[in-house]
Amino acid sequence: MAHSPGRDHVVVDLPAGRLRGGVEDGVTVFRAVPYAAPPVGDLRWRPARPHPGWTGTRVATADGPSAPQPYREEGDPVLGGHGSPPFDEDCLTLNIWTPAADDARRPVLVWIHGGGFVSGSGSLPGYSGATFAQDGDLVFVSVNYRIGALGYLSFEAEGDVIGEGGDGEAEGGANPWLTDQLRALHWVRENIALFGGDPDLVTVAGQSGGAVSTAALAGHPETQGLIKRVILQSPPFGLGLPAPEAYGERVAAYLELAGVKTVAELRALDWPELIGAGLGLFARTARWGYWPTPFLPVIDGVTLDRHPARTLTHGAAAGVDVMIGWTREEANFGFALDEGYAAATREQVTARIADTFGADRAPEVYAEYERARPGARPADVLMDLITDELFRVPALRLAEARAETGHPVWAYQFDLPTPAHEGRLGAAHCLELPFVFANFDQWAHAPFLAGLTPAVRDGLATAMHRAWIAFVRTGDPNHAGLPQWDPYDTRERTTMRFDSVVTALGDLAGASRVLYGDGLPGPVSAGTAEGAP
Repeated sequence: MAHSPGRDHVVVDLPAGRLRGGVEDGVTVFRAVPYAAPPVGDLRWRPARPHPGWTGTRVATADGPSAPQPYREEGDPVLGGHGSPPFDEDCLTLNIWTPAADDARRPVLVWIHGGGFVSGSGSLPGYSGATFAQDGDLVFVSVNYRIGALGYLSFEAEGDVIGEGGDGEAEGGANPWLTDQLRALHWVRENIALFGGDPDLVTVAGQSGGAVSTAALAGHPETQGLIKRVILQSPPFGLGLPAPEAYGERVAAYLELAGVKTVAELRALDWPELIGAGLGLFARTARWGYWPTPFLPVIDGVTLDRHPARTLTHGAAAGVDVMIGWTREEANFGFALDEGYAAATREQVTARIADTFGADRAPEVYAEYERARPGARPADVLMDLITDELFRVPALRLAEARAETGHPVWAYQFDLPTPAHEGRLGAAHCLELPFVFANFDQWAHAPFLAGLTPAVRDGLATAMHRAWIAFVRTGDPNHAGLPQWDPYDTRERTTMRFDSVVTALGDLAGASRVLYGDGLPGPVSAGTAEGAP
């Protein structure tokens, strides 16, 4: 039950206790709402548990701490930063934007932030749900969850010193991050009606690592009936995900960097020490020509039983409505401004291509990428290769697999390049985010938006933002401001191209699809292992 004792705040009575939110520009907002017990002390690396509740009225008008993560005060040259203090392990909270805390049963959009499994926050200004609540009459929920070492270390090898706390008993499990998100979804199911939302009409959306999370959630046995639709923005489905045994080498390297031998000793460290050791793991796991991922989801057969890319083509999750897309030059985000990669040679890039296609095909594949981008430097070929391997081709495979089984999927490619950094970023990873949220004022700190023409920028944002709203509300992204957007099928392969002019094209990424074919390994190829292409 909601009460409105004042014009600037709203009180909601939850099973866990009374909560007081605020009213911001006509939208009712509740911030730092706890959805799970603080994962501190003995609960570090344990599965998320229900929050015990509180007495009195909890004030929910200020953001809570973000999950601990690396931080540079000077920011970065692309996003300008992806998480800012305060940080704290007691971070399992969510934020809610709603037109009103009433009984209107509006569609719900749950946002899972990305960040390479090491950064980000649901409380970032750019992830404000105000525009979705105002423009779409939706209830928007953003989630904080454990990331980096605190979310992605896995201690599954019982009997191994890595997995013991000194008493011979396994100390933790894989994928604490996923248990957080599962708990958040159950919280939404149990409570969102009190905030004007419909628990039977929930869309989960995520970008990058958050899109991997979204797919994992959609196919999880604990979420059956909880998720109606998913939006997958730039999922790096080309990542190979390890089993616990394979991941053990990475965990052992991390423990060495942290200067400890057991999980009990690791649990005694303060979280800043854990972040420092994680920075060391970046260097230990980096490979030339590959996106750095020191921490990864683990396919443990318990919390996660298959690659997330496979969940939406199997079982109950096959019936979930899906929209999936990528940016034209995803990899430019991580590589285009790196002078070391800018100086890459043809020989280096050909050797990298051989990792995927074999030495015999590598020269031919290099030539294909050159033809697709006249005047391409070796660095450009490398970035297009990484974009295809990690993002575009695995997304196409999912779209193809869905289409073959008769389950609809809408596909898009974001093509608008940014003029920032002399145009070197192109249509890079993350660039679609401010367009989807249509809140450029909240992204003023982000260098990658510099130089965009306001009229083009705002027109494209309106088209994308309204498409996301339509999909959340109906399962179909079409609206009056778009050309007809048909589901992806294996005949027309319709893909919406979001650029200064929005166009629905047949087989937009056909060159990449044909180049990679069906015979190479990949998470959504029938009968293959869980590894990357």
